[in-house]
Amino acid sequence: MTHATRTAPLESSAPTTAADGTQLSMTTKDMRRVIASSFMGSMIEFYDFILYATAASLVFGQVFFAGLGPAFATFASFATFAVGYLARPLGGIVFGHFGDTRGRKVVLILTMLLMGIASTIMGLLPPTESVGIIAPILLVLLRIIQGVSVGGEWGGAILVALEHAPKQHRGLAASFANAGGPVGAVLATLMLSLFSMLPEDQFLTWGWRVPFLFSIALVAVGLVIRLRVAETPMFQQLEQIGARKRVPILDVLRNHWRAVVIAFVAVLSFTTSQGLMTVCGVSEAVGAGADPTGVLNWKATAAVVTVVVSILAAKASDRLGRRTMIVAGCVLGIVLALPIITLLQTGTVWGFAIAIILGNGLVQGMVYGPIAAFVAEQFPTALRFSGASAAYQSASTVGAGFSPLIATSLVIAFGATWPVALFWMVVLAASAGAVLLTKESKDVDIHAKRGEG
Repeated sequence: MTHATRTAPLESSAPTTAADGTQLSMTTKDMRRVIASSFMGSMIEFYDFILYATAASLVFGQVFFAGLGPAFATFASFATFAVGYLARPLGGIVFGHFGDTRGRKVVLILTMLLMGIASTIMGLLPPTESVGIIAPILLVLLRIIQGVSVGGEWGGAILVALEHAPKQHRGLAASFANAGGPVGAVLATLMLSLFSMLPEDQFLTWGWRVPFLFSIALVAVGLVIRLRVAETPMFQQLEQIGARKRVPILDVLRNHWRAVVIAFVAVLSFTTSQGLMTVCGVSEAVGAGADPTGVLNWKATAAVVTVVVSILAAKASDRLGRRTMIVAGCVLGIVLALPIITLLQTGTVWGFAIAIILGNGLVQGMVYGPIAAFVAEQFPTALRFSGASAAYQSASTVGAGFSPLIATSLVIAFGATWPVALFWMVVLAASAGAVLLTKESKDVDIHAKRGEG
């Protein structure tokens, strides 16, 4: 009894942080809260962002671009989808500035509020047949707000996890923040799939709107969690030594442009795979005759596989290296590109299922897991938010935002799908080459240093 009384205070006072302020393990209370905040925030942001992507494939052409004909309506719908990706680098630059000068946490609060408001208003937009051209104009404006929001969210969520984590688990910690994206995609896809079971006229009239309106409830939950997370120890150290930059993005472009270029090309491996599979793949499969509900259900299943594979790949990257895992994913994608694109054209749910599991689950998952830590580790603390966001969000614009349009244009130009596979293979090869030009980053010291940048 006495022995228990004496040892209890010792157990409760055991340190949970290292001398540099980072967590000693991934299982401390504070680290679990950090991971939950980054995961939930990314999940909510990408729920809204990917919900738009799926709705662009199935709904928006008929609701906001009716009268253009099926092919041009789909193209116009994809164009508004791409606008969101065009806005992501802007969000990365704007919020990256505040993240590097004012702190990671404040950015995460603002981005979540922006996304929730934009998505809720989307769910209330009247169709073009009711209010005319004002409907697609408002849709584009709201999509821009979504893009700006996601552009700031990614950097904040990744850095909050990475800069709190033990050195030997940085890849794994960042992957949990990244994993929120596919989980958000699962939730968005399942929600839209559920309402797509309504009669078509009801689905097009009001059914598709409910998943967008649901985002306001998700944002409320996310804010409660996010407000309880502390600022990262590395940013606090940055403030203490007075190493913050006045305009971080200028220092990035002046002194770290090579890191931006390499990270940009590396990230294309993931974002191009995402664009081809989650947007273009769905549209191609449904257009070839596959059942929309079955396609959406398998898309959600593949997103779950992506989460599992990405976490395993990130954990492996903490031991084997970021370069090893990213290059392995690129090589796998090069081998599977043509079979995957061919399967999408079968017009069957099973053909789509195999293609999406291979392309979205395995190829995307293998590069997605370690890519967040890889990109963040290329930049010093004072410039990390701005540098990582600029590279990642620019690659998202080019890769995920425009790959559906590029793929559609290639099919129109050549009358075949093999050029799409070739395009994908070239991007993956370039990404692998860029990664191989860098030194392994898993063991670098990423703490703030006086005079860094």
